[in-house]
Amino acid sequence: MGEAEVVRVGRRYTVVVPKRLREKLGLREGDLLRIRIENGKLILERVADPFRVLEGVIGEPYSEEREEGEAERWLLSAHRRH
Repeated sequence: MGEAEVVRVGRRYTVVVPKRLREKLGLREGDLLRIRIENGKLILERVADPFRVLEGVIGEPYSEEREEGEAERWLLSAHRRH
């Protein structure tokens, strides 16, 4: 069995992931987690957030509005050249 800590279920059934475990896993506020029941246990698994993956690839936060605007300008300029 991996590392374990005891936590309390809070208001609105919230559970706080202890700092030591967050740091070990590199969890950040806003990360997506999948929660499921397996053999009577709650299992939390990180879900790949496509916007965070894209942010890591391009090196800056992804903004759909900005990227869409840039793509539209690029398409219009490419169309004018032909």
